[in-house]
Amino acid sequence: MLNERVVAELSRVFIGLGSNIEPRLEYLLLAVNGLKNLGEIALVSSVYETVPVGGVAQPDYLNAVVELHSALGPLELAQKLKTLEKTIGRKERPRWHEREIDLDLLFYSDLIIESSELTIPHPEIPKRAFVLIPMRELAPELLHPVLHRTMRDLCDEIKAADVRKTDSVIR
Repeated sequence: MLNERVVAELSRVFIGLGSNIEPRLEYLLLAVNGLKNLGEIALVSSVYETVPVGGVAQPDYLNAVVELHSALGPLELAQKLKTLEKTIGRKERPRWHEREIDLDLLFYSDLIIESSELTIPHPEIPKRAFVLIPMRELAPELLHPVLHRTMRDLCDEIKAADVRKTDSVIR
């Protein structure tokens, strides 16, 4: 009898993490631990404190980005991220309001997906310093598959004054 091994191809994905309800750092740690069940964590960025976007008065966020190598398909991964948010304790609130945890699928390999269920790459990446700065830290030469620009180039063009690196670690 042959001993056959099934080898799943792993996709390189980047997931943005954010929390602005205490305990913010604990929520990020829970997210990283939960992501370990969805693939292999390759890299975790530094943690950044950032001013909220969207115009709703609320506390500052802690943000980070995780590089994950996963055998899950993009839609399944996105669904599991939503489930993980609920498991961690995210409550339903209107858009742009505070969050216990927010997990955004930023990139999935070099795929471009535009559907009613999922958009990859995340459409707000070029406008968000709190995503671009940790992305530059993890993968400065990663090419945005729609814009054909590297994370380094996109980051160099954005105002980053409201993003401050912290001493916190969430590995």
